[in-house]
Amino acid sequence: MRIGQFLMWVALALLPMLAKDATAAERTLTLTFGDSVRRFTADDLLARPDAVAIAIPNDLSYRREMSYRAVPLLELIGADTLRGVATLEARASDGFVAQIPAEYVRQAAGGGAMAWIAIEDPADPWPTLPAKSISAGPFYLVWENPERSNIASEYWPYALVAIAGVADPVERWPQLAVDAALPDDAAERRGQGSFIRNCLPCHRLNGAGEGDVGPDLGQPMNVTEYMTPAGLKAVVRDPKSVRTWPGQQMPGFGNDQIPDAELDALVSFFAHVAGR
Repeated sequence: MRIGQFLMWVALALLPMLAKDATAAERTLTLTFGDSVRRFTADDLLARPDAVAIAIPNDLSYRREMSYRAVPLLELIGADTLRGVATLEARASDGFVAQIPAEYVRQAAGGGAMAWIAIEDPADPWPTLPAKSISAGPFYLVWENPERSNIASEYWPYALVAIAGVADPVERWPQLAVDAALPDDAAERRGQGSFIRNCLPCHRLNGAGEGDVGPDLGQPMNVTEYMTPAGLKAVVRDPKSVRTWPGQQMPGFGNDQIPDAELDALVSFFAHVAGR
């Protein structure tokens, strides 16, 4: 047997094992805070004493009432561990990476929205998501009473694989910063917050960010250099009304998610970054 044929045979023999390992990795939730790295399987979390049944009346991803077995995120991370953490980087298996202010999770102790990690039982899988071929599992960050803390739609990551404690996005990526001389209520500064909240989970900007679902909106050209303000707003509201492409995943953001004034500020932020 030639060496090339032998190596091909070995590779084919290892494929099922590699696929099994990849599937196992996707069904593990990894928590990283400083030097501490903890990994949980669905069985690990379902066996915890604080795993309880919860009902989410208006589940953002399923668009209806859903019931889950879940553990409270604050208890899973630990209040002491979360103290001093600025941001929770929640990473999904599809390249979606939300930057969630850790304060929202801490607020649960004072009557704010309550963050939960919903766990899909392998023996009782969840239904598929609307217009998708997958469920929200194996892990899904959901919120009870999200209105108490004004939780953004992008702070409900499903197909969750990892959560890490990280620095504030502007501190990590200075290219997201606006001119320090701008007043606190400047449109560009408000647009910066909107971008980090709504766009950064899927898009990078001049290399800033971790999301890989959509293209970089600053490189090689800033989005305002090839799209009019009206066209950019239309893409945010209803992407398919402007253009379509294979594998398109971007949903539209309604006025309830990004009000008109905030959308104007977002466009101002893009133009500001292009000018800098």
